[in-house]
Amino acid sequence: MDLKTASALRRLRLVSAPEAVSFLLLLVCSVLKRTTDFNAVPVMGALHGLLFVLYVIFWADAWNRAKWPLRTAALYFVLSVLPTGGFFAERRLRREAEDAVIASRARREGVVKTS
Repeated sequence: MDLKTASALRRLRLVSAPEAVSFLLLLVCSVLKRTTDFNAVPVMGALHGLLFVLYVIFWADAWNRAKWPLRTAALYFVLSVLPTGGFFAERRLRREAEDAVIASRARREGVVKTS
């Protein structure tokens, strides 16, 4: 994995958890708006919207650079629209990055031959 691909995956991973948190907070704010006088929906909506747009941009970049199959790309996109999906995406992306580092070290040490 080259540096630009690793950076794209890292950016997607770093925005996925905050996007999930903002989605959950937006849901809480929506409930509070309807049950109390507290209305933070405009602020949380804008914050979540910004994080979601960043997630989609980083997702498209990661898909392009990592050459994911359609199934993997679709999974990461679906995780972005589920309330807790960003946490699962972050965990999977972290595992993917760790596997890439291990594979890179193995190739460098000659344990695995490059094709």
